[in-house]
Amino acid sequence: MTNKTYSIFGAGAAGLYTAWRLLSGQTREHEHHKLLLKGDKLELFDWGKYDFSKEDHGSRAPGARVCTWHYQDDPGKSYVELGGMRYSEWNSKAKDANNGKAPGHRLVTTVIAKLGLDQYSVPFNESDNPLYYLRSENFYLQDVTSRNPAPYNANNYLASLSPNQGFTVVEDLAVTATTGPQTRREWDHFYQHGKITAELPESSIFQKGDKLKDIGYWNLMFDQLGSEGYNYAADGNGYTSNVINWNAAVAFQANNEFTPGNQYKTLTTGYSGMFKTLFETVKQLAKDKGVIFDYQPNRRLHSILDIDHVIHYNIANRDNPNKKSASGTTDAAWLAMPRYALELVAQATRYESHAGLDVLNAQKVQLYMEASIMQPSYKIGMFFKDPWWLTQASYAPQLTSYEVTKDVLLTLEKQQFPERYLLKIARPAVDAQAEIMNTPYSSAESLLKVVEQRLQERLTVPQEEQLLAASTRNTIGPSVTDNPVRMVVYFGNNATDKTAEPVYGLLAAYDDEMFTTFWQELELGPDEQRHIPISENTEPLKGPRKLPPRMLKMVRKQLANIHFGPNADFTAVPEPLDAAYIDWSLPPFNAGYHAWAAHYDIGDVQQKIRKPSQLIPGADTNIFIVGEAYSNDQAWVEGAYCTAESVLNDFFGVIPLIDNTHYPFICSGK
Repeated sequence: MTNKTYSIFGAGAAGLYTAWRLLSGQTREHEHHKLLLKGDKLELFDWGKYDFSKEDHGSRAPGARVCTWHYQDDPGKSYVELGGMRYSEWNSKAKDANNGKAPGHRLVTTVIAKLGLDQYSVPFNESDNPLYYLRSENFYLQDVTSRNPAPYNANNYLASLSPNQGFTVVEDLAVTATTGPQTRREWDHFYQHGKITAELPESSIFQKGDKLKDIGYWNLMFDQLGSEGYNYAADGNGYTSNVINWNAAVAFQANNEFTPGNQYKTLTTGYSGMFKTLFETVKQLAKDKGVIFDYQPNRRLHSILDIDHVIHYNIANRDNPNKKSASGTTDAAWLAMPRYALELVAQATRYESHAGLDVLNAQKVQLYMEASIMQPSYKIGMFFKDPWWLTQASYAPQLTSYEVTKDVLLTLEKQQFPERYLLKIARPAVDAQAEIMNTPYSSAESLLKVVEQRLQERLTVPQEEQLLAASTRNTIGPSVTDNPVRMVVYFGNNATDKTAEPVYGLLAAYDDEMFTTFWQELELGPDEQRHIPISENTEPLKGPRKLPPRMLKMVRKQLANIHFGPNADFTAVPEPLDAAYIDWSLPPFNAGYHAWAAHYDIGDVQQKIRKPSQLIPGADTNIFIVGEAYSNDQAWVEGAYCTAESVLNDFFGVIPLIDNTHYPFICSGK
């Protein structure tokens, strides 16, 4: 049998996952030859050069739009996330784990467990009483009442409720907690067929029976909430990307994930740690199987064609990314890249005559590529000597909660906490019992109550103190503002080296959409001129950049307003030990995340765009598109993994990594 070559362009989440599964997956009968076997070659190209290991070192942490930034670039010291930073854990051992209603990112959770990283999984604590600074007023969510409304003149008393109530009002037009889609497959159907079911007055722009997939979410929110109601929801939820004019049907489900009460997790190593381990696992698997693994950083896909049923590709070097430097052929190609990077590849052959099939420039492929809206994002991280937001702020974020994890149990064990108590606490809840493990409690009293109910005994005062001290969480947040920093996330002292001097991390600005340009103009001082076109500025590949003085001052000024009041001077916020940013609106990503556009059948797009030759009559070539941009889980690593898994299942006979009976990796298109 002739040895084959597989080529993956992009070493982010989708690219690494594809490489891992091609080397480790199992196939259906008679399709084993489609996996990588001894003597085969696996090429992995990437425009950047990630810091995977000492042997394969680079300029920034791996993960494409995931980027963990450690203080002094020391993996043992505190970190903040300057890209994607969390996942929703799936309890695969629960009795109903494989039904359609069980929450969680199933592939990410499974990958973390299979890589042995679940020991580093910790809660990503979200406050149930977040701090707001909106329209120059400081307040907490629990302060908002009918007598003390938020500073918005919203209709129907919306300003006396949480800003997320606006999402609920809009969602009630078609679904409720009991009548709407309950499973992933039901949401799949809703994306394509969901309609407004509520009777609406003649004054409403949209009416009963209108299909939601053909309505822009901004249009719908504005129509139903009015200007002030829309602004309150938009400002108060923190994510401007959630309220743009995207596909309303998808927005109904997606915005459920951003309301209080959802539980998330991250890794103590930083989220980029998953991709370091995945890369090393790929290298080892290739070595063990006798597969030639050819990793080529600093090289991007320039163009790709199918000529006489052979896939031909051209490569460009990072220092001259618009000019071809090498070429090759492959048996299958995975374009593991976001929309903008795909557009760059398409442009290379769009305006010239050439032989063969130019998949990316077919009109229907271009149409479907435009179904994904690029959403720019900007993140600024800082490190401080002290957690001033807790110890000095006039308006301190309400971060304290209590959560019992495996680490908490180990700590209590070392403190000689009664073993029989630890065993009972660790057990899953049965019947009417409340869950204890990995469940956040907003007060000490509530945690102690459920623990003592489980034990059927009273704890002693020293035991209460031990339990509360070990389970206390005072990190994450976020705090929300309508100022350009938009959201502040408190990472605190999360260093794995507990002997090091404490350093406290702060994601000082987490913003998207139009707010990115506010910061972009501060990257240069008043006496500086721009020398590199923004279209050629690939700084996200290099990693975090240090904040220039004026940008730093602006960030401190806005942090001071949030934590000390509208008249506070920027000096109220201490000078940081270090500060850096990443502008995700720059190439080659040009987006922090993506969203589905209205007026598309996203099921058909997901099914067809992953192998775009399906959109060209009579064509068939093994060029695939994988990644978050065209997924059922946009803005999440889960989306990248799911599109990659679906390609391997449907076109290479690979047996699904998990039971996907009730968890379709992508929409069905039916």
